Amino acid sequence: MTLTSLDKYGHSFQIKAIAALLSDRDFLIEIIDTLSPDEFSNTAHKWIIEEIIKYFKNYNTTISVEVLKIELKKLNNEILQVTIKEQLKEAFESADEDLKYYKEEFAKFSKNQKLKEALIQSVDLLHREDYDGIRGVIAEAMKAGEVKNIGHDLKKDIETRYRDDERKVIPFPWTQFNDITQGGYGSGDLVLILGSPGGGKSWTCVSMAVHAVQLGFKVVYYTLELGESYVGKRFDAYLSQTSTEDLQKSSNWKQKIQKLTSELPGELIIKAYPPRKVSLERIEAHLEQLKNQNNFIPDVIFIDYLDYVQNKSRRKERKEDIDDVYVGAKSLAVELQRPIISPSQVNRMGAKDEIIEGDKVAGSYDKQMIADISISLSRKRKDKLGGKGRYFFIKNRYGPDGMTFAADIDLNVGNITILGEVDVEDTPETNNNSQFNNNSISSDDKKAMRKALFNFQQ
Repeated sequence: MTLTSLDKYGHSFQIKAIAALLSDRDFLIEIIDTLSPDEFSNTAHKWIIEEIIKYFKNYNTTISVEVLKIELKKLNNEILQVTIKEQLKEAFESADEDLKYYKEEFAKFSKNQKLKEALIQSVDLLHREDYDGIRGVIAEAMKAGEVKNIGHDLKKDIETRYRDDERKVIPFPWTQFNDITQGGYGSGDLVLILGSPGGGKSWTCVSMAVHAVQLGFKVVYYTLELGESYVGKRFDAYLSQTSTEDLQKSSNWKQKIQKLTSELPGELIIKAYPPRKVSLERIEAHLEQLKNQNNFIPDVIFIDYLDYVQNKSRRKERKEDIDDVYVGAKSLAVELQRPIISPSQVNRMGAKDEIIEGDKVAGSYDKQMIADISISLSRKRKDKLGGKGRYFFIKNRYGPDGMTFAADIDLNVGNITILGEVDVEDTPETNNNSQFNNNSISSDDKKAMRKALFNFQQ
């Protein structure tokens, strides 16, 4: 009996196995005691695996690109350097794909290799009639590959929590928002855009979705209120900065749209479901369908909007139903390691406020507890007529909140321009229904408090 290599699985399989080991710390922890460079026949692959193992033993996490670059420079063989670079490039490009199958198959292969190794050792022990020894090596082999990630170890996992690539972000279209959220919204985040009906919540999501596509990301946009074609026209209007009505008056509107969409580096899928007729499970099934049939794995998921998602368990209280849906959405975001973005309604009192705060959310206040980033958009009648609005950061897990940004908003084409931060006291009639008068604090004091809070959270 001899140990085998991964050659029988082919090059693509080996690359994807390496991709998983480079990108998934939990998988690496699971397999580290069975992982061996000898499983790979390719010299470049052997070197990568050796570096992965060495780095993990020292820092208890996956190796970073920066470290790999440094270690590569130490090699004297220039041809091998070039080969390794090519293999690493291929592996990192594969890291964004769904690697579940490859992880399962590779883990199974490595565990079997460990068992075969134990059986080979047992032959010699059998000749010596060392049955306790046989039981020991077999038992040790059977334990290999068991899930042993006990959680984040404060002492061992220092490197993990300070890695620049720990949180993969997609930027907002607005620099001001990125500045206070550590670059944007990231893997596993639930982001809520709150506002009154017709205020521009969905257009805000359209702006975010288009920006992501323009940066090369894959986006899926679920609409539970409007049809696919109607939402598609919104994207056309945004891309062309021409209202759909004026766009269709143009003689070459089709060619114009085709040119604009063909130049987009990313991809966008729009899928409509009837309101309150679709569950998160059905959305998850559609995501699986996109992956299997179209090889489409989104980087970000928009659900317009979560309040219309059906709770399969059907609770007596509507509030409990909504809570279940939002908790489920957050769980799905974490499971998929993708951000989920959703507009959400505010109550009638919130619709009257100059600045919409968290207590004005419709349905359930618990939405704010579940969300990672929660932003309200307030637009009273005079604002709509003047093309104005105010974005207010209700909650921001990655930086300061309580900040208000003035905006120019054109809902004919979805053009949104953030003008800058404004002090609450500079906004007239601010939250007349609030028991606390924000004007009792000076502008300088507010700025100092926000700065102190931001420094603390960093």
